[in-house]
Amino acid sequence: MVENQTYLFIVFSLTGIGLGVLFDFFRALRKTFKTPDLVTYLEDIIYWILAGIIVLYNVWFFNDGEIRIYMILGILIGAVIYTLTLSTIFIKINYFIMSKIVNKKYGYTKKREKELENIDEKKGGSL
Repeated sequence: MVENQTYLFIVFSLTGIGLGVLFDFFRALRKTFKTPDLVTYLEDIIYWILAGIIVLYNVWFFNDGEIRIYMILGILIGAVIYTLTLSTIFIKINYFIMSKIVNKKYGYTKKREKELENIDEKKGGSL
C-alpha cells in the first residue's frame, strides 16, 4: 500500500514537472511573439485544457480514476520544484530556439525592429 502511494506520489510529481514545462512553453511563445490580449487568453485556455487532460489521464491510468490528496500534493510539489530549479533555464533555451526559427523564417531581428521604429518615429506615428 505505502509502496503504491509512494509510486503515485512520484508519478504525480513528474506530472507537475511536465505541467511546468508545458506552461513555460507557452511563456516562451509569448516572449517570442508579442501577441494581443485575446491570443494570450486563448493560450491560457488551451494550457488549462491540456493540463486537465494530462492530469485526468494520469489519474485514470495510474490510479483507476481515484483522486487522493497525496496525488494533488505531488503535482504541486513537482511544479514548485520545477519552477524553482529548471524553469529559467528551460525558458531561455526555448526562447533562443524559437527566436532562431523566427529569425530564419521571417528575417525578423531586433535590428530590423529598431529600424522600423525609427522609420515610424520620423513619420510621427507609432507601431
